Amino acid sequence: MLQLANGERIHLVDQKGRHYALTLKAGEIYQFSGQTIAHDALIGRLDATMVTLSRGKKMLAIRPTFGDYVLKMPRGAQVLYPKDLALIPMWADVYPGARVFEAGTGSGALTMALLRAVGLRGLVVTYDVRDDFARTALLNIERYMGPVSNLVSLRKNAYEGIELLDDGIPFDRVVLDLPEPWQVIPHAASALRSGGIYVSFVPTVPQVMQTVEALERTAVFAMVETFETLLRTWSVQGRSVRPDHRMVAHSGFLTVARKVEPGLLTAGQGREIGDDTFGTRLESEERG
Repeated sequence: MLQLANGERIHLVDQKGRHYALTLKAGEIYQFSGQTIAHDALIGRLDATMVTLSRGKKMLAIRPTFGDYVLKMPRGAQVLYPKDLALIPMWADVYPGARVFEAGTGSGALTMALLRAVGLRGLVVTYDVRDDFARTALLNIERYMGPVSNLVSLRKNAYEGIELLDDGIPFDRVVLDLPEPWQVIPHAASALRSGGIYVSFVPTVPQVMQTVEALERTAVFAMVETFETLLRTWSVQGRSVRPDHRMVAHSGFLTVARKVEPGLLTAGQGREIGDDTFGTRLESEERG
């Protein structure tokens, strides 16, 4: 059974489900709305146990999930929502042992998602031009994951190029969270291995258009798809079942493409996999 440890980042959760983050330090006192609790009273407790503050307020002391942690961790740049962090490793097909290039590091949320997917045998190389963002990201990563040996964090501008490491091995995946990913696409075409996958996240339609146009211009990217995800939670209280009044709606667009040998798919055909024509063809094949 896992116990809450000195130096660990935990969350206290109130009766309304609100999370309050703190880092346990022996000898210190946590204060909340005029009430207190000693960190020593939390250290050594089991994960997800009830604790009582000085004036009787009860809260859950939990080890946060990755999604919980991301929403409450210190930020330099804006972080991606958990709904997008969950999809990116899947659509990028990031697997244990993969070599992944990422830009920009931001606050480290996406970096952590990629590190969790590649495992100890994989590698993540991440670029960010801002040293303050990088320092915050590395602190967030170490606080949640502990020391990591398979992360290479560099203060470089991906718009200017993607450098392979000293071994010269190309990347399996390129994942971008940048305002102008189309500037990186020619570099991604060179840095990715054949069959490698490109994924980028942008919030607006004009950004998507420029991204897809840049992918098509390279002539080596095909199977291009763009989509968004919407998350709607539901309230279930006995027989009262309805959608919640608020939802995590549009946050951004994901564009996915695969590096292929030129000549088989033209730019227009490269997106046929996601269109209605492809779906109609599949239905015809199943019927006959």
